Amino acid sequence: MTAAPATAMILAAGLGRRMRPITATTPKPLVEVAGRSLIEHVLDRLDAAGVREVVVNVHYLAELVEVHVRRRTRLAVTISDERGRLLDTGGAIVKALPHLGPAPFFVANSDSFWIEGTRPNLARLAATWDADAMDGLLMLAPTVGSVGYSGSGDFDLAPDGRLGRRRDPRIAPFVYCGVAVLSPALFAGAPAGPFSLNALFDRAIEAGRLYGMRMDGVWLHVGTPDAIGQAEAAIRHSAD
Repeated sequence: MTAAPATAMILAAGLGRRMRPITATTPKPLVEVAGRSLIEHVLDRLDAAGVREVVVNVHYLAELVEVHVRRRTRLAVTISDERGRLLDTGGAIVKALPHLGPAPFFVANSDSFWIEGTRPNLARLAATWDADAMDGLLMLAPTVGSVGYSGSGDFDLAPDGRLGRRRDPRIAPFVYCGVAVLSPALFAGAPAGPFSLNALFDRAIEAGRLYGMRMDGVWLHVGTPDAIGQAEAAIRHSAD
């Protein structure tokens, strides 16, 4: 990629059920870790990567999220309103495409959180992107050793960077961190209603156009109240 994406989509409309009881009154994007809300951590990374326009979808406790993100001064924030109908990850991006433009863009879950390694991972994603070969480039973390994660992983990573799905019941070596560079071409023919982004990932895998990049650093999976303390401990340890 000659230049890093200038636009990004933050997926912030989830209900945060696993984070209850915190999310009874606080939307998950506004849950604080290390003194800042999860979505602020994401916005900081995007800002540092050169992004200048961000689309944020909202649904649960939408007003709180909207007020919070509009405080940013260096980023132009557009709200994609899903108060009336939650569109899931794929449908949310399809709705936002007119705001994201014709070039590749970053996508990040509102709780995407990690400790950087020697080089910022969003810059590495942008440098690794190859529009001729890819419809999507996902940031991956090792399934074993990621803080707060206890699942079976998502993907196998081929030597050339192409991705394949985990073959049940074994553990896949890599888990998707919720951060990616995506081409608008990935969404060709996609429906307008609710659907999961995984359906398009599977289609891109079949076409040999979904790639992955192993992140440099430590992924912090903040999915439950207990995981907040684990993430903060990892941050303190990394600063020692």
